[in-house]
Amino acid sequence: MAALAGSSSAATATTSSARFRRFIRPPPSQLPFTRSRFSVKAACPFFSDNNNSLPQNVVASKPSPLELLKTSAAERYTKEKSCIVCIGLNIHSAPVEMREKLAIPEDRWPQVIEDLCALNHIEEAAVLSTCNRMEIYVVALSQHRGVKEVTDWMSKVSGISIPDLREHQVLLYNADATNHLFEVASGLDSLVLGEGQILAQVKQVVKAGQGVPGFDRKISGLFKQAISVGKRVRTETNISSGSVSVSSAAVELAQMKLPDSSLSDAGVLVVGSGKMGKLVIKHLAAKGCKRMVVVNRSEEKVKAIQRELKDVEIVFRPISEMLECAAEADVIFTSTACESPLFTVENVQKLPLASHGRRRLFVDISIPRNVEAGVSDLETALVYNVDDLKEVVAANKEDRLQKAAEAKEIIMEELNKFEAWKDSLETAPTIKKFRAYVERIRASEMEKCLSKMGNDVSMEQKDAIYALSMGIMNKVLHGPMQHLRCDHKNHNSQGEVLENMRAINRMYDLDTEVSLLEEKIRDKMERAKK
Repeated sequence: MAALAGSSSAATATTSSARFRRFIRPPPSQLPFTRSRFSVKAACPFFSDNNNSLPQNVVASKPSPLELLKTSAAERYTKEKSCIVCIGLNIHSAPVEMREKLAIPEDRWPQVIEDLCALNHIEEAAVLSTCNRMEIYVVALSQHRGVKEVTDWMSKVSGISIPDLREHQVLLYNADATNHLFEVASGLDSLVLGEGQILAQVKQVVKAGQGVPGFDRKISGLFKQAISVGKRVRTETNISSGSVSVSSAAVELAQMKLPDSSLSDAGVLVVGSGKMGKLVIKHLAAKGCKRMVVVNRSEEKVKAIQRELKDVEIVFRPISEMLECAAEADVIFTSTACESPLFTVENVQKLPLASHGRRRLFVDISIPRNVEAGVSDLETALVYNVDDLKEVVAANKEDRLQKAAEAKEIIMEELNKFEAWKDSLETAPTIKKFRAYVERIRASEMEKCLSKMGNDVSMEQKDAIYALSMGIMNKVLHGPMQHLRCDHKNHNSQGEVLENMRAINRMYDLDTEVSLLEEKIRDKMERAKK
């Protein structure tokens, strides 16, 4: 009998535990039978190979394990807790050939949110798609099923096989997913540490998600908190300062070499408006340069930049007028693909001195160089090339790494705040219902008291009775409320808080309605059947 009881207890524990986990088929050697893993023999320890009869205290009509499995699907789902998941590809995990297949234009983000939330186990969703990443953030009603559904969806829309996706995908849960988004918004996950463009892209996620079904409380709160974290990191650590790209370092170096460290009054010439030239122009504008001359072979690219930077006077000149423009410039940036030098010793010698009799500054970021090597020996010129700029970039990168460590401390602090807020959402309905339950009792008992006291009760007495009843109610509620909160002020673990919540629901009969999670899952299951 002791062995029988022990076997029964073990089987019960095993069955209870298995209800809340994805079923994993054991190897055939461990199966107690070969025809069906759902046979009654496997599920019920009262059976043995030598005894095929039922004990007297076992009801023969008990449903088979297979029938229980079919009828208790929703119940098994509701035992899982919803979680935040980050799933996708980024520049650190996947090649560009794979990322571009999953790239989602911004105007499609709202539709993608709706498509994802139509999946059975996805409650909320958001999409962050940039040139460096395509990451999907979801609130999954079931962690494993949610990940499978999103992975299948990604494979379907991109044509990438599921094995390839799994090999390269980023997959993070709960606090890890939140921490990742905070680092992304802070520029810590970017190729250029601390770059600011990603924060604008995270803001755009919130803007695109406004009013879209599925961009709801948790995901919306997550992205809004990420924006706050990104702003705080940049403000408190100044991680964005200091050039970490060649184009920005070129502008910063030129500003340092000018006598008054100002680009607003200097004559500025940019030769070339390709990718690097355009970045130089943008950095000049950001540093306060209000007027510049741009020499280029064609005018179209310059016109496009003019439309983009409307507050800056950008004057186009053809390449044939380059030396004429150079004679009027104090600072010259070169960034063309010419294979031979544009500025030789001979033609630079013919240029007049820069304003106020100063040496003319050349910042050459071209490979091959646009400024001939011998120009640096002239007394009228000061030349810097890419190698000179690398030292500036390297020094700034080291400084940013130190600031990144400070940023991570801020992120950890903000992560704890967000997790406490998210956990509070789980018990908020119980807190609200419990307060309402106690308030109904207080109001009812106070009404009875006043009715027994008759009509001779003064307003002061009524106020005193009301204050007494409220004081009693608040003191009674204080203990339970403390044990229903999970934040930095309380040492309760999330598991303890949820157990307390269930206990209060049972004791005070508060859980009269189907839980929100169960309701959502049942609704999705019903829609899936149609």
